[in-house]
Amino acid sequence: MEHHRYVIAVHGGAGAIASDPADASPYHRALKAVLAAGTELLEHGAAALDAVEAAVVLLEDCPLFNAGRGAVYTADARHELDAAVMRGQDLAAGAVACVQGVRNPVALARSVMQSSGHVLMVGAGARCFAQQMGLAIESDAWFHTDERLAELRRAQGRQVPSAAPAPLLAQGTQGTQGTVGAVALDVSGHLAAAVSTGGLTNKRPGRAGDSAVIGAGIYANDLSCAVVATGTGEHFIRCAAAHDIHARMLYRGQAMQEAAADVVFGELQRMGGVGGVIAVDAHGAVSMPFNSAGMYRGLQRQGEAAWTAIFPEDYSGM
Repeated sequence: MEHHRYVIAVHGGAGAIASDPADASPYHRALKAVLAAGTELLEHGAAALDAVEAAVVLLEDCPLFNAGRGAVYTADARHELDAAVMRGQDLAAGAVACVQGVRNPVALARSVMQSSGHVLMVGAGARCFAQQMGLAIESDAWFHTDERLAELRRAQGRQVPSAAPAPLLAQGTQGTQGTVGAVALDVSGHLAAAVSTGGLTNKRPGRAGDSAVIGAGIYANDLSCAVVATGTGEHFIRCAAAHDIHARMLYRGQAMQEAAADVVFGELQRMGGVGGVIAVDAHGAVSMPFNSAGMYRGLQRQGEAAWTAIFPEDYSGM
């Protein structure tokens, strides 16, 4: 069996991000810890899917990011969580949307993929399935952060009386760090992707974004690439962003970097969409384009030190 050089890339959301280095340092530390966990698994021959799930679990448990413990609030001051996983080897996928109380929605998404016979489960039914699978259920207090509640109050305070709906804070804007995600190539040459999010601040109860939609916020295929997205989810859904990158590579013959840039700076931006993607191809090349002010992101290759960034960088050499 051919041995491949593994690589893992992660992101913690895209959007308007404070430029103070003191404020940024916790994000760099968190991303490097996440990369270390994923790399440890890949170093010992674990499958790409195991590595990306482990990475996203850590991101969900970190209150800095809009997923799991740091999730934003809905209009009725609750947390509704979306997540998905996909395996490039056989296109197996699992997703959940609008789940409440599940500590690690990405683990539930994997259980949906492996044990439910379905691809997408939502709401109370998905939570019940999580309990049947023995996954951790937490109280509302676990998911609370003062910053997220303040974001909700600010959003609702801008609502004009009798006007509807209240303004949404898009993923990755005005303090909301959007989605979290990970993509990886393992030593066997297989790709995988995982994504999780709390969605939009002040979203209507029952709203699901691109993270739960296979082909929009996530896609993985060993023939092309593994992709996860972050940003204004409705736009990513409408242009099937993640699958479009795969399709451009497979049918148009574009390199992944070109395909990803065309989607993020072309199709997505023409629709008014804001955000970015991280992607790794079957040869281990990585692309991280975004059209927002910044995107929390990190990368680690076999035998190399971890790299993390927030603001625009030169993507060459990835």
